[in-house]
Amino acid sequence: MDYKLLAALAAIIETQSFDLAAAQLFISQSAISQRIKLLEENIGQPVLIRSQPIELTMVGEQLLSHFKKVKQLENELLPELMPDNAVKPMKISLAVNADSIATWFLKALTPVLQENLIELNLLIEPEDRTLDKLRSGEAIGAVSIIKKPLKGYRSFELGTMNYCLVSSKGFKEKYFKQGVTQSSLKMAPAISYDHKDAMHIRYISDNFGLEASEYYCHTVRSAEAFVELAKQGVAYCLVPYLQIENELKAGELVNLCPDKELIMTLYWHSWVLVKGVNKKISQQIIHTAKTLLN
Repeated sequence: MDYKLLAALAAIIETQSFDLAAAQLFISQSAISQRIKLLEENIGQPVLIRSQPIELTMVGEQLLSHFKKVKQLENELLPELMPDNAVKPMKISLAVNADSIATWFLKALTPVLQENLIELNLLIEPEDRTLDKLRSGEAIGAVSIIKKPLKGYRSFELGTMNYCLVSSKGFKEKYFKQGVTQSSLKMAPAISYDHKDAMHIRYISDNFGLEASEYYCHTVRSAEAFVELAKQGVAYCLVPYLQIENELKAGELVNLCPDKELIMTLYWHSWVLVKGVNKKISQQIIHTAKTLLN
């Protein structure tokens, strides 16, 4: 394969722009367009969907995933071949859900970041969609609720995260004075990560028989903001116990449905051929999760 062509593909997806990708690679816009054209001619089919945002075709995903893996191998090999030479930070992209970021995940990465020259890129996605980042080649490891690994990857069980529905005492008194019911949920503002937040939707559907269109939610893409808004008494939300232990003990938040827990099992997905620093990261993630998660 001509890796200059794959580098052009990677740059376009990363920057979401032919112009910015060309600048990143120090070539002209026409040159990068020519590289993509040549790549598509060599493969015999399109690799990009020229939409907004720019997306990969299935073949494009396979090529980008391959290119990212080759780059990871190079990053691991060069320090071994030239240990005395100054090297650039190793770029490592991981896909992880916001709740893990807010609770245990950063504790796992800290020792490796302190000991190694790493440029980290955390891709925050809902726990059922992080594997999409592996599939597209954007990440080399992911935290997911899906157990089955993609081809070329393997998965490790990390532990469970227990979730509860919480609000402030004032909010409970205002909206749920007679308990959490279908009718009260229709009037009370909730918080979800985005409109595809399957966890919140599934919890309300399974326990109260309401569809997402029957109640309203604020959309807030921050696990920390979930807790803050709930403490301010403007919404209720579904959050992991691990994140709000102190707030529950202090009475800043109350568990609205102590008899209706949601328990999610998390898995770590990493490349089969992972080695070096990437292997250290995987080992640290697995060790920390098994220590901190139920």
